[in-house]
Amino acid sequence: MADFDRNATARWGSGVARAGAAEIDQGLRAYMLGVYNNMVLGLAITGLAALGTNMLAVTTGPTGGMALTGFGQAIYSSPLRWVIMLAPLAFVFFFSFRIDRMAASSARMMFYAFAAVMGLSLSSILLVYTGTSVTRAFFITAAAFGGLSLYGYTTKRSLSAFGSFLVMGLIGLVIASLVNLFIQSSALQFGLSCLSVLIFAGLTAWDTQTIKEMYYASDDYEVATKKSVNGALMLYLDFINIFTSLLQLTGSRNN
Repeated sequence: MADFDRNATARWGSGVARAGAAEIDQGLRAYMLGVYNNMVLGLAITGLAALGTNMLAVTTGPTGGMALTGFGQAIYSSPLRWVIMLAPLAFVFFFSFRIDRMAASSARMMFYAFAAVMGLSLSSILLVYTGTSVTRAFFITAAAFGGLSLYGYTTKRSLSAFGSFLVMGLIGLVIASLVNLFIQSSALQFGLSCLSVLIFAGLTAWDTQTIKEMYYASDDYEVATKKSVNGALMLYLDFINIFTSLLQLTGSRNN
């Protein structure tokens, strides 16, 4: 999913006349700031949606432990849980096929809607893991993501060959994860979580460089905004995958 629309735009710095270097630098900073702002807002929406869903789904049982409300049973114990689990993937596919034909404002709203649906899907982790574990995994992810994204933005080395290798690893990871849905191997899941952290860490740097190279000083508002939303989605998916994998590796489960 993080490979969404990587090659849909041409590389920054090729093919068209450029403004002055100072104008390009200023425009690039504004463009990248827009990408990160959209991503952070998307993460905030996901967190609020997950927390709100958990508050509606969980109550205190007769013995003082956690118990599911009727809403919680519907989204976590009924067949509806499969719809909720697969809804974010459906959003990504729809987004990837439709973004070129969307208005910029529609693309941004679609991304925020996707973030809310992802929050609904991720709310179940608050049932499984302690709040301390979730908080710790989030801040570790934020620190690692910040460093990796900064590297991708500042490095002069092309990461394209490295990125192609990571995409092949991602395809293998997805296939193995689907297989493990049926065999339910804890050892395989541990290995997949380790690989997921490494793959999406590398993708974070590559995606950042790719997003930077999407920038054109001559882009109009609509094109620039859709590129910004596209980039935010790529980095958002990297962050979420690192976070969930770290949580599986280091999280403490609720009793």
